[in-house]
Amino acid sequence: MILTPVPAAALDETLDRFIARLSDRLSRAVFRRIRATSPHRADGAEAEQHRLAALSIAHAFGLATHPEGMPCRFNWDGVALLGATEAYVILHEVAHFVLASPERRGLVEFGLGPGPDTFDRVAAERAATLPPLEREADEAAASLLGIVWEAALGQPALASFLDQNWLEGLDRSAPEHFTAVLDTLCRRGMLTADGMPAASIAPKGG
Repeated sequence: MILTPVPAAALDETLDRFIARLSDRLSRAVFRRIRATSPHRADGAEAEQHRLAALSIAHAFGLATHPEGMPCRFNWDGVALLGATEAYVILHEVAHFVLASPERRGLVEFGLGPGPDTFDRVAAERAATLPPLEREADEAAASLLGIVWEAALGQPALASFLDQNWLEGLDRSAPEHFTAVLDTLCRRGMLTADGMPAASIAPKGG
């Protein structure tokens, strides 16, 4: 849910303000790739193409997916992914997977507690292992990594950037937060030197 919606007429000016406050070349390059995508979600046949592309990323990292039509209480139940959902949700969950330790990969919702689409919120909270501040940091990293993947695939990364509130606090800390999370992803080997998704992240890495 967007906390502070940006009117369409003000979007370009708002994005200009954001990039003007990015202090390094890498952050600006990554943001330009995000900005070059659509601010609107795909639908119909295009959305299905995006979903299949996202599932190919999931499978490349070794994630199993539940058969379509199978009832799922979680996006990730510790064994397999809910694949019958939107592409951006799938990529977000794959990002959580590659960021999680091997121990957390075997927990429902990666031991982070319930997400927006979790049906069994009590069980997810019971499985949570990270304290609130670490959950927030992991959520921010997974959000941005998923968005970077969307941009690399030509999917509407800007829509996710807006939906996941990366512009919130634009005149305070939003640009600095973006740069800091991007730096974390680079240090953890999730991105290449030019800010593209790293293709060599081992599925069983920590």
